[in-house]
Amino acid sequence: MDLSNLKPAEGSVKGQGKRIGRGQGSGKGGTSTRGHKGAKSRSGYSKKIGFEGGQMPLQRRVPKFGFTNINRVEYQGINLDTLQQLIDDKKINDTLDFDTMVSLGLAGKNDLVKILGRGELKSKINVSAHKFTASAKAAIEAAGGEAVTL
Repeated sequence: MDLSNLKPAEGSVKGQGKRIGRGQGSGKGGTSTRGHKGAKSRSGYSKKIGFEGGQMPLQRRVPKFGFTNINRVEYQGINLDTLQQLIDDKKINDTLDFDTMVSLGLAGKNDLVKILGRGELKSKINVSAHKFTASAKAAIEAAGGEAVTL
């Protein structure tokens, strides 16, 4: 190892790339690799998302229909079989509240939770949620538990 064979560490030096716009002698002067005229040759050019060269873009060609209800309330559904699985895995004991659901990853902290009736519940459990289906509420109470609406 001496001064004649020193070189920077692998990956520490990025390639410097083409030096564009440094005069005709460089071979990359003049139009600076941008060609002549047109939007792409201008400074500040950025293509819009979905731009198809002036052709009518796909999102404007396809027909639109229906509407979105801005007052719709979305609930995160959790089924009874999921609750039973958590009890079997010893992740919950006899109560399931909203904080526990969030910590177990069943719901986000800003979600509204609805307990749904798929599957069966064998264990007694007290569940706190924002909504229950009639079948889920009946199943929880039949198992000796309590369904508390938040």
